[in-house]
Order: sequence, then structure tokens, then C-alpha cells
Amino acid sequence: MLVMALVLDALVGDPRAVWGHIPHPVVLMGQLIGVLEQRLNDAAQTEAPRRAGGALALAILVFVAFGIGTGLTILLRHIPFGSLFVAVLASTLLAQRSLYEHIAHVGDAFAEGGLQAARVSVARVVGRDPEALDEPAICRAAIESCAENFSDGVLAPAFWFALFGLPGLITYKIVNTADSMIGHRTERFEAFGWASARFDDLLNFLPARLSGLLLAVAAPIAGGSVSRSISIMWRDARRHRSPNAGWPESAAAGALDLALGGPRQYAGQSVDDPYLNPEGHRAQPGDITRALRLLLAACGLEILIYGMLALSV
Repeated sequence: MLVMALVLDALVGDPRAVWGHIPHPVVLMGQLIGVLEQRLNDAAQTEAPRRAGGALALAILVFVAFGIGTGLTILLRHIPFGSLFVAVLASTLLAQRSLYEHIAHVGDAFAEGGLQAARVSVARVVGRDPEALDEPAICRAAIESCAENFSDGVLAPAFWFALFGLPGLITYKIVNTADSMIGHRTERFEAFGWASARFDDLLNFLPARLSGLLLAVAAPIAGGSVSRSISIMWRDARRHRSPNAGWPESAAAGALDLALGGPRQYAGQSVDDPYLNPEGHRAQPGDITRALRLLLAACGLEILIYGMLALSV
């Protein structure tokens, strides 16, 4: 079922004709998270009650997601072609094709509209101030997003589906969505979103490291070296402020021989992060194409591995 889901997502992705008429599951998850945040995150309270409210919100999200996943699994087990329906549902929560298309749009924007068009395009995939980005910074942002989202948008949801089926996949996806919405270190969310952010870190711990390994193994497809990618990942992953994002990003940096990470701006505030693979060259538009080849190869390896596992059981 997982192999079917991965292949379906790679071939079809998120068809606009469908999601233009019915809400995408992630949209519904976001609406539930928004309701819980409005009800349980009282800005007038002190830190401890807000943390407790965030933990309660997380518990509700996990309970609802696991329950829906379990109910769907039981229901589909008793209808004809139920396995196919499971694969279709799972494919909606994977992001291979949509990730590829979003990153490819940034590369296309350079060719079609120059620097300003690329700034508009990259603003759709990262939260950095687009007007502060020059050409190498835009390319760097797109490639970092490609690597990080391979982990939490492709490999991690597939990993949790492989272990626990739809309940595991839906639970992972709702926690990851909560982290993206409320897991920020801002005055409004730092206390309330703490539980969701930490649980997301836990769920991504193994997938992040596995995604880095897959990107490293795929390095020759992008003209890189497996050994160098692994070496850079092992050396630099812990420099990243995130306990997980540094693994796929540093693996991609080594595979593409690029200096990723480094200083950036969010909402007018500067963040002085260290570089990953600082001896690498500055990213250029052509490197986005190489990063996309790396992504395709890593996705292909993932499908191959799950296919071999499926045949062995």
C-alpha cells in the first residue's frame, strides 16, 4: 500500500481539480489546530497554564488523528479494493510531486522573470524576507527547503505509515502541521506550542537521519560523492539550530558541494546561523536543477527500498 501511495503521489501529486472542490486533509487539520489554539491559548495567562493548554491541544490532536486513522483502516478493510483506497488516502499526505514542483518553480522563475520573479517564487516555500535575498541566497533557500521537506514531507510520513498504517501517517501529519502553525518561538506561541514542537522533534528524529542517508547515497546522481556527503552530514548536522533539519540539509550540502545555512532574515530580524559545508561554493540557479535530481533519486531509492521490503514479507 505504501509503494502504491508513493507511486501515486509521484505521478499525480495534489490535483487542483479535486482540492478545488473539497478541502485537503491538511487544510482540515489546520482548521482544527486553529480552533484549539483560539480556545486554549489565553495570552492573559502565565507560561505554565499556556504550556498545559498546548499539551492538552496536542493530546486532542493525537487522539483525533489516531482515532480517524484507525476507523478508516477498519472500514476500508471490509470493502472491495480497500487497500487501493488506503493507498489513495495515504498519497494525499505525501509531498514528493508538490515539493518538486515548488522548488522547480523557483528555478524556472530565474529564467522567466529574473531575480524579482525568483523572490516571489521562493517566498511561497520559505519564511525569509524575500527582498533581502540576492541570487545565491534565493538558491540556497530553495535547496535547503528541498532537503528539509524531503525529510518531513516525504520520508517521515512514509516511515510512520510503514510502522503504523493510516493511524501513524495521520498522527504524524497533524503533529507536523501543528509544529508549523504553533511551534514558533514567538510571544504568542513559545509556551503554547512547546509540546507540539518537541513531539514533532521526537517523531522526526529517525526519519531526519534516514533522509540524510538517502540523500547521501543519491549524491552521484547530482555529481557528488557518497562518502563526502556522509562526512559533511556527520560533521555539520549538529551545527543547525534544529535537532533534525541539519541532517538532510548538511547531506545535501555535501552531495552538491554547496555552502548552505548561514545568516538570514525572518520578519525583519537577522538570524546568524553557521554555514553547513562552509568550504562549498555559493549556490547558483543551476544548482537548483542538481538539487531536484538529488530529490528524484532519493525518492526513487525510497520507493525501491519499500518495494524490496514488501516483497520480502
